[in-house]
Amino acid sequence: MFDRQLAYWTKQLAGAPTVLELPSDRPRPSVRSLRKGTHRFALPWALGSSLRELSKRAQATPFMALITVFAILLYRYTGQNDVLIGSPVTGGTLADFEEITGFFVNLLVLRTKLTGSLTFADLLSQIRQTVWDAYAHRDLPFQRLVEELQIGPVTSHHPLFQVMFQFQHGPSVERERGTEDGAVSWDASMAKCDLMLSVADQGEELLGAFEYSSDLFDAATVERMAGHFQVLLDGVIGNPHRPIGELPLLTVAERRQILVDWNATQVDYPLGQCIHHLFEAQVARTPEAVAVVYEDRQLSYRNLNDRANQLGHSLLSHGVGPDVLVGLCMERSPEMVIGMLAILKAGAAYVPLDPAHPPERLAFMVRDAQMSIVLTQPQLTNRLPAGHTTTICLGSDWSIFEHESAENLSTEVTAENLAYVMYTSGSTGKPKGVMIPHRGLVNYLSWATKAYEVAARGGAPVHSSIGFDLTITSLFSPLLVGRRVVLLPEHHGVDALSALLRREKDFSLIKITPAHLEVLSQELQPGEAARCAGAFIIGGEALWGEQLAFWCAHAPGTRLINEYGPTETVVGCCVYEVPAGSFPSGPVPIGRPIANTELYILDRHHQPAPIGVPGELYIGGMGLARGYLNSPELTADKFIDHPFSSEPKARLYKTGDLVRYQPDGTIEYLGRLDDQVKIRGFRIELGEIEAALLALAAIEQAVVLVREDIPGDKRLVAYLVCAPGQTLQVESLRSQLQQQLPAYMVPSAFVPLNALPLTSNGKVDRRALPSPDQSRPGLEKTFVAPNTRSEEVLAKIWANLLKLEQVGIHDNFFDLGGHSLLAVRLMSQIEKSFGKKLPLAILFQAPTIEQLAELIIEDVVLPTWSSLYPIQPHGSKPPFFWVHGEAS
Repeated sequence: MFDRQLAYWTKQLAGAPTVLELPSDRPRPSVRSLRKGTHRFALPWALGSSLRELSKRAQATPFMALITVFAILLYRYTGQNDVLIGSPVTGGTLADFEEITGFFVNLLVLRTKLTGSLTFADLLSQIRQTVWDAYAHRDLPFQRLVEELQIGPVTSHHPLFQVMFQFQHGPSVERERGTEDGAVSWDASMAKCDLMLSVADQGEELLGAFEYSSDLFDAATVERMAGHFQVLLDGVIGNPHRPIGELPLLTVAERRQILVDWNATQVDYPLGQCIHHLFEAQVARTPEAVAVVYEDRQLSYRNLNDRANQLGHSLLSHGVGPDVLVGLCMERSPEMVIGMLAILKAGAAYVPLDPAHPPERLAFMVRDAQMSIVLTQPQLTNRLPAGHTTTICLGSDWSIFEHESAENLSTEVTAENLAYVMYTSGSTGKPKGVMIPHRGLVNYLSWATKAYEVAARGGAPVHSSIGFDLTITSLFSPLLVGRRVVLLPEHHGVDALSALLRREKDFSLIKITPAHLEVLSQELQPGEAARCAGAFIIGGEALWGEQLAFWCAHAPGTRLINEYGPTETVVGCCVYEVPAGSFPSGPVPIGRPIANTELYILDRHHQPAPIGVPGELYIGGMGLARGYLNSPELTADKFIDHPFSSEPKARLYKTGDLVRYQPDGTIEYLGRLDDQVKIRGFRIELGEIEAALLALAAIEQAVVLVREDIPGDKRLVAYLVCAPGQTLQVESLRSQLQQQLPAYMVPSAFVPLNALPLTSNGKVDRRALPSPDQSRPGLEKTFVAPNTRSEEVLAKIWANLLKLEQVGIHDNFFDLGGHSLLAVRLMSQIEKSFGKKLPLAILFQAPTIEQLAELIIEDVVLPTWSSLYPIQPHGSKPPFFWVHGEAS
């Protein structure tokens, strides 16, 4: 008999999930405990009566109906389509124990497969059959089933299932000696699960109790869960033929709190204004104040406005107007700011073209945006495609525009016209342009200047690329309140920012990524940190409390603000300020919506998720982009009709970010639902990198992951299956990718595989992909060991930073997986080991250990300014440099 029953259970549980990922208040401990809590509740008599009637009509029992509702609750909480629920069963003498009389308790595993389109009636029919089949095979002891399925010792959770359901039928149940209330009993070790729902039918009413692990759940969480169970029960009784994904889950009070109260962000702002109108108003207030600082150059608000007007009038003569897209391929400089403002004043929208991007990528953007005009600088013209595009070069000689009027322009541009189009990584293999109107930009900056108290201090440094929307906060917010913008020269990294902060104090804000913030904390002394700025606005990627420890300790007067926002919602839409005096740990929340912004956390059926339950973040309000340039299908997929608004044509942006509400309405970021990632603040679609790899003749299959094998060190790793007859040549592969992708999208490590690991359903098993080993990658250069003491020290530094066992003196730092942040750390280690501070730019000129060692040994005096500009430092041929003279 047991063999037959074992065969049934083996088949029934084949491929079942091992863990039900119930959202909890705390991470699961490595060893589960018996600490429990209980929440009791009563269901109204009318609800119990209706339940009995519903069960009778469906030819089911109340037990079957209630466990079906419980399964729906678990499905809506976890999103898992395959759910295992344990249930105790009493019976007569078990065959294994014929010599012992009395009642025994066994545990049944009830497996339920759910989809949102199933109705309650359909699911009840499925569960009814599952219960009957399980009861027919109830004699196999649970412990033997666990042993036969070869489930090893598990200390963190109960084997097979983590939730249980028990139904007791009041006075009619035969009471076991020594038990109370007709409850069955079983070995406590078997019942050591995360959550158990017990319901007792007392005739007049149904009494319920949630018993839960207090290691995982707070009492308030389980109390809300009990309320959701009752709402679901009421919903299925009212309409058993409604799809379970559409059934109501929240109480009326919860729904109003989540949808209305937490989105009450409406405030007045300069409605109908464009961003250059606000700048011009500030010029009228503070015409002689310093607006832009770049090295030894300064522009007042009047000078900046006059030059932008002159260039703007010139652009008008070229046919520029509302919604015309004008390229801006420029390094950080006063001319970059002039060009940006001139485009806006002419009524057009600027399109940032990062000079560091490969020419082919820039050419695609120029074609895709149908740019007829690109503003650039003399040294960058060879980066742009030849063709029908008019190139206007801006340099320090402004005489060619002096004949133009310096008066403010009058155009027909409105707040609904585009301010800029910013390209981001695209999953199709090509970047996509996000179209941002003035309306959203004005709303964000009007809010930011007040919330970040920009006028209270001395402006902001700009150290990031114009193609990175993080720059907008640093660049525009000071210019709207009469403060200065300090531009750091291009190709000067975080080391230049730290040097600036040692010289100049009291900035209003510093906009920065978490990774760059960590580097600053290593570069600055505690006394220097305390006087940097009024606020650090941290964005671009997930922030952890540990990354703030230095600043919490040494800059207690500095505000630390986590700002979240996709490019599609204008820089930032959600903020969290770390409470003064606190030392947070773990993930820092992304907070609450900014002014005139709505945030919704929805499940896969577009139903609001309860507090604590993960869902996808949807964003509405004034900050939404118009959509994606030349991509109506993608726009329709990502910008959906607003299901909770009465405003005509209101939309929500579907972020793809997994989040959840904390009890106070603060939002916690949990990760991505797709293959989009962020590294050092850059938004990356892994599919675009995979597409570039698959386009290479030597590669047959490719998968790219972000790995963080060492805390704080995120890197891209490519797993490759070479085409027949091909071998992996890392230098050649990296060089080819650098012709197609920005440097931050080129993987740091390449792992050759004979075949990609697959799951049972034939998909790539990403969890089975190995960590890159620490051996030197297969470079074309022959390994040459260090020969001198200086080379040995440098080799150890490189190996430690790059996580490699050995490094040759002729190996290129960037070919080994080095990037800008590792370069900053490299220079810091060199200063500690040799007592010499080298500028970051020197690494492009001397990217090998042998070359760096020669510079250190010869004690070369290096200029503080960078006379060498690498046009394409990572090409496959010798690099080409633009050489300029030092300013006198």
